[in-house]
Amino acid sequence: MALGALLILVLAAASFALGRRRALALAPAGGAKLRSLPGYYGWYAALWCLLPMLAVVVVWMSVAPSLLDGATLRALPEEVKGATPPEIALLLNDVRNLASGNITTRPDDPNIVLAAERYAELRKHGRLATLALAGLLALAGSARALRRIQPEFAARERVERTVRVVLMACATLAILVTVGIVFSLIVETFRFFDRVSPGEFLFGLHWSPQTALRADQVGSSGSFGAVPVFAGTLLITGIAMLVAVPVGLLSAIYMTFYAGSRVRSFAKPLLEVLAGVPTVVYGFFAAITVGPQLRALGGALGLDVASESALAAGLIMGIMIIPFVSSLSDDAITAVPQAMRDGSYGLGATRSETIRQVILPAALPGIVGAFLLAVSRAVGETMIVVMAAGLAANLTANPLEAVTTVTVQIVTLLTGDQEFDSAKTLSAFALGLVLFCVTLCLNLVALGVVRRFRERYE
Repeated sequence: MALGALLILVLAAASFALGRRRALALAPAGGAKLRSLPGYYGWYAALWCLLPMLAVVVVWMSVAPSLLDGATLRALPEEVKGATPPEIALLLNDVRNLASGNITTRPDDPNIVLAAERYAELRKHGRLATLALAGLLALAGSARALRRIQPEFAARERVERTVRVVLMACATLAILVTVGIVFSLIVETFRFFDRVSPGEFLFGLHWSPQTALRADQVGSSGSFGAVPVFAGTLLITGIAMLVAVPVGLLSAIYMTFYAGSRVRSFAKPLLEVLAGVPTVVYGFFAAITVGPQLRALGGALGLDVASESALAAGLIMGIMIIPFVSSLSDDAITAVPQAMRDGSYGLGATRSETIRQVILPAALPGIVGAFLLAVSRAVGETMIVVMAAGLAANLTANPLEAVTTVTVQIVTLLTGDQEFDSAKTLSAFALGLVLFCVTLCLNLVALGVVRRFRERYE
């Protein structure tokens, strides 16, 4: 794949250079003038080289999995082909893993080994054929574009039209992907509700999704009351917002009105560095440092603090969200017209009175939008909760106890080789649909508030 990407870039760059050079060479002939700038002729040649290659690569990536799986399955013994569809799917997954050098469940099975060798060989030949075909089409497209380059050729219009089509295709693809995600969630959620009633899921007070995979297997019958999961999500999100909202808002006010230029140029980038720290680092910090410290402090005060608690996860999540709240609040505050500040100062108001009575009320829609977007960010966090709050679905309002969230349960339910026809696995899609609806509503409210703010001051 790296070789293919390099080939695409090299051929596109060469086509651009040749197209531009040909346009410059034709410009002085007979005193003719180019209809477009030389760069547009280069981009025209580069696009005719690039787009056919990308089309071939996209087609191969779309059809390769089914073609390789079908060819591999046909090469397997007849007794293996007679297996059930789930067993065949698991077998093909082992073949793909072994061909990629990953761990499989049956590494010593000779059928799996032979199938993996055939799979790797077919994949290699397919990639080479795709690369060769893409190169030939790229050369043909580049040659066609170079032949069409003439002084009177409208290269700029052609390039801009092509770019518009590409942008429209990308926008359409984004919409279709979103629709596909929502549709898949809805379909799998209805399959889950065929096994578990919506009332039990939305209002049940006990969450234990473990079920027996086979009729002869001992296991739990499963309990899918999601209220403890929703409650844990709200508890941790609430603690995070209690940390992030005041600290983020006050830091934005300080950076805007009180900090000098030297302090702001140093402190603001330093604060925003927190946004670039991976969430797993925050999770390590919460599990190794904050959690034990809270437990020791609680023991000194006579409180029973769990080793994994909602308080530890909420505190660290709040610290992670501080740059998000601070940056958006700073943008909302600085967008308030300078004339409003000058008018307040002209009436004799102090700086603090201007902030409280003029700036914050005027910037309130933008600040509220920042808070709602921060809530969406907190609701979707997973890694910190896994490492600091645990997996126990406890229905409690005590921040010193272990709780879990929707995103953590989704990860837990879909980890490993799962049977996608059981209520346990399908419950992850129901949780995902609820999370999607909640975050969508929050984002819509936030965008509506911010839009009102922009219409007022732009």
